[in-house]
Amino acid sequence: MIVDTALWSSLPVPALLLDGDDTIVSSNPAAETFLNMSTKALTGQKLWDQVMIDAPLEAPFARARQNRTSLFVNDVDVGSGERPPMLCNIQFAPLQGAEEAMIVMISPREIASRINQHHSSEKAAKSAIGMAEMLAHEIKNPLAGITGAAQLLSMGLSKEDQEMTDLIVEESRRIVKLLEQVEQFGNLRPPCLKPINIHDVLDRARQSAAVGFGAHMLFIEDYDPSLPQTLADADQLLQVFLNLLKNASEANREGGSVRLHTFYDTSLRVRRSDGSHARLPLQIEIIDDGPGLPPEIADDIFEPFISGRENGTGLGLALVSKLIGEGGGWISVDSVPGRTVFRISLPLAPKNNDTGES
Repeated sequence: MIVDTALWSSLPVPALLLDGDDTIVSSNPAAETFLNMSTKALTGQKLWDQVMIDAPLEAPFARARQNRTSLFVNDVDVGSGERPPMLCNIQFAPLQGAEEAMIVMISPREIASRINQHHSSEKAAKSAIGMAEMLAHEIKNPLAGITGAAQLLSMGLSKEDQEMTDLIVEESRRIVKLLEQVEQFGNLRPPCLKPINIHDVLDRARQSAAVGFGAHMLFIEDYDPSLPQTLADADQLLQVFLNLLKNASEANREGGSVRLHTFYDTSLRVRRSDGSHARLPLQIEIIDDGPGLPPEIADDIFEPFISGRENGTGLGLALVSKLIGEGGGWISVDSVPGRTVFRISLPLAPKNNDTGES
């Protein structure tokens, strides 16, 4: 296995290189520091014996190795015999050019810092949304007057001058739609959670997209028909899927493909605000072959008013994240040029009087 030594040593996150039987072949300096163990002590040891991960990952990791795909796990405790557990995100990825070899990257998350940052950003976002809502309400009325006046003026004008009044009307209506989206973001009803078939909602979104904004795209269904029902708000989930499909279609204006992939994966767990964990085994991936997200905004794409498109509102993905989060799910994105994957993880619908697993 050939790994660029300088690049390997420069990785800012703890990383381990594994061979085909999960034996640690190498570790970078960040991994030595994090695990409090030297590369010499780690080399030749089984990953699962030396790295303590509070999640049943052996089976999904084996599938990822077999399929040569990446595996992402968020909010799990990771430690070793030499150091206490720390809340982390983990990524398993195949090493290109080396059959069966995998790289494990561990991203520690400083809990106190994250909580403070979360509250700070949440407070700033609420303040910005509140101001935007107030402005939206105040601006819509005069815009209606401007639109009406332009339409009246156009009745007595020449064709050339009518083009100018038509522009006024068109731009005014575009601004009104933006303002309505701002108001919608700040005034969402609580989710009405019920057992639903995820494929029914996906099909509604796909059909709507195929005859509308996504008519130039090829939509590919890659469903696991054995998936059980999830617990979600069907209308809000439809809105989520439509937003994601619209983003994919607008990113690929010349035409491309969007794959709708569903599968079952028990490895993902998220930590709730009360410290308990929730399993989210139902996975939906919306995968497009467009140019990908701009690197400078990729980490903040779910924040309000962040957009990678010219004239974008920056509210579409923030709304998606808000709807999924309030419904008890999780959304993440992985994007490189030619492949962008939005992954939504949802809980199982409870059976009988079961309230779900924590």
